[in-house]
Amino acid sequence: MTTAGRRDSADEAIERVLAHLTRERLLAAVRAMVDIPSPTGGEALLAEWIASDLVSAGVDAEVQRIDTSQANAVATLHGGGGPSLLLYAPIDTFTTGNPALDIPGAAVSWRPDLAPQAVVSGDIVEGLGAGNPKGHGAVVLAVLHALHAAGVTPPGDVVGGFGAGGMPSFAVSGVGAPGRTNTGHGVGAGFMLERGYTTDFAVITKPGWTVLHEEVGLVWIDVTVSGRHTYVGSRHRIPYSNAVASAGRVAIALEDWLEEYAQRHRYATMTPQGIVSSISGGLERLAASTPAAVTLRLDLRLTTQQTPATVLREVRAMLAGLSAQLGVEVSARAVAAIPATHTPPDSPVVQATVEAFETVSGSPHQVVMDNSGATDANILRMRGVPTARVGMPKVAALADGSPIDFTRGMNLVDVREMQRLAEILIRTVFLLASKDDSARAG
Repeated sequence: MTTAGRRDSADEAIERVLAHLTRERLLAAVRAMVDIPSPTGGEALLAEWIASDLVSAGVDAEVQRIDTSQANAVATLHGGGGPSLLLYAPIDTFTTGNPALDIPGAAVSWRPDLAPQAVVSGDIVEGLGAGNPKGHGAVVLAVLHALHAAGVTPPGDVVGGFGAGGMPSFAVSGVGAPGRTNTGHGVGAGFMLERGYTTDFAVITKPGWTVLHEEVGLVWIDVTVSGRHTYVGSRHRIPYSNAVASAGRVAIALEDWLEEYAQRHRYATMTPQGIVSSISGGLERLAASTPAAVTLRLDLRLTTQQTPATVLREVRAMLAGLSAQLGVEVSARAVAAIPATHTPPDSPVVQATVEAFETVSGSPHQVVMDNSGATDANILRMRGVPTARVGMPKVAALADGSPIDFTRGMNLVDVREMQRLAEILIRTVFLLASKDDSARAG
């Protein structure tokens, strides 16, 4: 078949699929997904619902169980002899939906948007994870339904992957199977690919109205600040070194240093940020004493020009000078790491996604710079699957003028944006084969 003939056939197939991509289908998908809690480590119920929903429509789907509480859902639409494509979305939420676990970490007091209950106001859906990740997962789900309902054969196999453990998180106390410590940091994506679902290419759906071909990695570092365990009544009688106060000074110095770190390591589309995210130490039951040590946890992002090991050495070098300045012992060790990854911009999956994006947006694609968000795209690329990332813009304002902070932004989605993202995915499915042919011919 000529390229023109293939394009005519693809355009016809796209229109048939789009006819089945209704607002009602998208809305039903996101409402159902928001209403099923899926904290990191406890996604099994949602995975079961997704698989059941697809199977009931005649789609080949299964629950891919990791343990009793954590699972992926995976579906396959069998296509022609073209390259296979994974449409991937994580399904675990940033917070848990349990006030006892989320307050005051995510908000000072409980709010409706933190609850796993979808509330629809016109085109806006609000509820835990409505925007990230469930709105994006609902788009993948609706696309699979539309492809199947249209009765068209895609150029190659299309796999829908709904992955557990996509958040950068260690195990959450009280969530999931006891004893599991590796419930986040892309565990579901890795498990999915190693258990039979590796494809030629992948598109991951995560927030951002752009197409990305590379992402920062991350390294988590625990910085331990030493002091002296002592008693308040003896402060004036024996040597005194309060690790809490010293840790505060270290935290402030690190926050200042991290601003410079980001600019110094800026590369390509990435400007790797870092934060001091938490502090632990001391005996809450015994306010009369100071702790022997306090630990700060850092999240530092890194580019494809860095490795977790080089970042750790850089942090240690900075802390060595600070330790001498403050006169206290400070040490650092890495506790989690995922490298940054890159898919060449001329990869067929990036080219197909960009062309689909331009068709839907009606304007040339502009590469967004200064990115510092990491997703399961890194896990997919590390497993050898060239991956593009595309998503929806976050809801920027509400009709009632109520504020939207980071957490609420995760919990809002606009159904109109879901429609646009779904069309991008559908067009990508039918553009990929021709882009792959062109790459091979070149």
